[in-house]
Amino acid sequence: MATNPSPPCLDLTVDGNMARVTFNNPAARNALTWLMYEELKRICDSLAQNPKIRVVIFRGAGDKAFVSGSDIQQFVELKENEAYEVAVDHIFSSLQQLPMPTIAMIEGLAVGSGLLMATFCDFRISTPDARFGIPVAKTLGNCLSPSNLSWLTAHLGTPTVKKMLLTAELIKAPELLASGYLYQTAESAEIQSVTNVLAQKLATLAPITQKASKLTLTRLLQSNLPDCTDLMREAYNSKDFREGVNAFLEGRPPEWMGK
Repeated sequence: MATNPSPPCLDLTVDGNMARVTFNNPAARNALTWLMYEELKRICDSLAQNPKIRVVIFRGAGDKAFVSGSDIQQFVELKENEAYEVAVDHIFSSLQQLPMPTIAMIEGLAVGSGLLMATFCDFRISTPDARFGIPVAKTLGNCLSPSNLSWLTAHLGTPTVKKMLLTAELIKAPELLASGYLYQTAESAEIQSVTNVLAQKLATLAPITQKASKLTLTRLLQSNLPDCTDLMREAYNSKDFREGVNAFLEGRPPEWMGK
């Protein structure tokens, strides 16, 4: 007898001083629903208050994707001037503000919000065939917030971020390993053990020093951010954005109008 697939969710397991969070929506390459975003915030807020947790590992279910972005269906009912990027920023902040080291274990795709969450982690380990990017110029026609762009630029560099955003290209792991964005690459059969080695190393070091170091860097990157509300509203209120959402859901190429 066929069984119904589990609904999209986040799975949290704790093993001693290590926590593991799995983005579990493999049928959609772990695309995040709004309920999954909210669960991410609840989990991160809970972990932040647990002094026993010394390191957190994030991964996607299966081997096709870490996270492939947001579930596009939730954009269908998005209202005009609804501050989607601001709301997502608030959720991502809970990941940024975790006081303990975090590791993204990446197989397959890390695109859109998946790239952002991987970048919000302190370290990234991927398979050699993993691909990274934010192809919204090809798919939805939306944009990122200044805080997210600032964070990506600090970790990837302006030329790489422009390449991702303006050409909608996905960048392969070897290039990002050479740039230092990736801590290490490992084949699928070994990526779990390689990630565990780094996690165990991090868990033995001074936690208050780790907290002070990473949160000071976070505050430096968040200082003096510009107000880009006008640009975000222009993108999310545009006919192009509506066309991008509809085209994605209908499985056809979008027809951009520049309106």
